[in-house]
Amino acid sequence: MKFSFSTRPAIGANGAGILFMLLAIFCFTLMDATVKSMVDRYPAPMLVWIRFVGQLLLVFALLRHRFLTHLRTKHLGVQVARGITQIASTALFFTSLAYIGLAEATALIDINPVFITLGAALFLGEKLGPRRIFGVLAALAGALIILRPGASVFSLAALLPLIGATSYAANALITRWIGAKESAWTSMVFTSVICTSLASLALQFFWVPIDGNDLPRFALVGLLGTIAQLCLIRAFTLAEASSVAPFAYAGILFATVWGILFFGNYPDRWTVVGALVIVVAGLYVWHRETRIARTDELTG
Repeated sequence: MKFSFSTRPAIGANGAGILFMLLAIFCFTLMDATVKSMVDRYPAPMLVWIRFVGQLLLVFALLRHRFLTHLRTKHLGVQVARGITQIASTALFFTSLAYIGLAEATALIDINPVFITLGAALFLGEKLGPRRIFGVLAALAGALIILRPGASVFSLAALLPLIGATSYAANALITRWIGAKESAWTSMVFTSVICTSLASLALQFFWVPIDGNDLPRFALVGLLGTIAQLCLIRAFTLAEASSVAPFAYAGILFATVWGILFFGNYPDRWTVVGALVIVVAGLYVWHRETRIARTDELTG
């Protein structure tokens, strides 16, 4: 069976990229909620290892004899850098979940679209148009409404997802740069191998016995992480980084839902207001991007 991500949707490349981004964020936040449910019983480095070894096994099962083929690259240094930034953002975020809530940690790491948009303009030469600036700033305003600077979430532990946001942004920019040069599967294979290898080095210091009842959760973490990573790669390959970046803020909404369903943490009115701001900003940018894509197709 051959897997392909080469379809060309009618909504245009940016619209398709946004869809892949939303699906990636949905899976990532559900994975984070699963990790949050186990972080009191297992150390974060062990959960990071579970996340990437699960991805490695699943990617190997999907590719089989083509796995080694995708280990060939002309950009080894870039792929290594991509793997390092990936595991860094994951480790920082997982560690923060032991100290702060899922919605709060997600909101803090979701500051990354600001870094992505600015980085894309500085390093990738992408245009920084007014609609994209509006989308980023409006979504950031929604995140700040949720966080309310000065609240208890701003602690030393809150620095972990903030640093993770920087690493995540670097990973997104690298993904965007290399996406036009190598296949999504090549990036996926290298990420799986590099991150699993790095996590394995630390595992010997943090391993604890696994409860058999948690094995389905471990498998779910690997599955969701793999799907999310594939969608993320496709999103940044199809669309400009700055056009899909604001939709990472949807993670705050998803994380809030998982917090209610799984941990009984209900949002207050300011969280609801901030979430609405984020949704409106996201829908505005998506509407503009898809309308422009259709206009280009008609006039092209």
